[in-house]
Amino acid sequence: MADQRAELTWTEDQIPVSDRFDDPYFSLQNGLEETRHVFLVGNDLPVRFKAGFRIAELGFGTGLNMLTVWSEWERSGQTTPLSFTSFEAFPMLPEDMARALAAFPELSPWSDRFLAQWQCGTCDLGTLHLEVIKGDARDTLPNWTSGADAWFLDGFSPAKNPELWGADLMQQVAEHTTTGGTAATYTAAGFVRRGLQDAGFAVTRSPGYGRKRHMTRAVKT
Repeated sequence: MADQRAELTWTEDQIPVSDRFDDPYFSLQNGLEETRHVFLVGNDLPVRFKAGFRIAELGFGTGLNMLTVWSEWERSGQTTPLSFTSFEAFPMLPEDMARALAAFPELSPWSDRFLAQWQCGTCDLGTLHLEVIKGDARDTLPNWTSGADAWFLDGFSPAKNPELWGADLMQQVAEHTTTGGTAATYTAAGFVRRGLQDAGFAVTRSPGYGRKRHMTRAVKT
């Protein structure tokens, strides 16, 4: 099957919006702070960092989440590689990534290194081993032979992209999570929380970022 690429419209503030899902790739308020609040705090990072730590993600998008956690990995003094695997059905062109990431100059020491090597697939950046698995996660995740200590569940809105939030996929997330591993997402949709609970996670609704009242944190029991 031919590669399917992200189809984008740009807001006046240069934030990419998915034409397919009619949803922005990151918060219109402050995408970097949202990522820190939801995915770092939501997974108790960076305090859980250790050699061999593995993160997995549903929805690579602009690469913002990866760059944010990679920067914290290096800032925390880690010297061994962080393993980061993301599942992405509609990868963004590198030039579009660069345009989007220009909004976060604080991350430029990491985004510049990433973009200089990125071809979509695997990327060895020394302190980061990145793998982006292309295709529908419902098809690709069951075939993944590894697991994660923390998950970033970052698909587009469940109302607009329900395929990435179904119970069967949440079960696969659980099966690819270490015991005591975590998952976090910006959404507090009831069917997402129930899917995680049924899959074996202890689920907590927590304060969200910005105008989002709540988000979801989960620990595999």
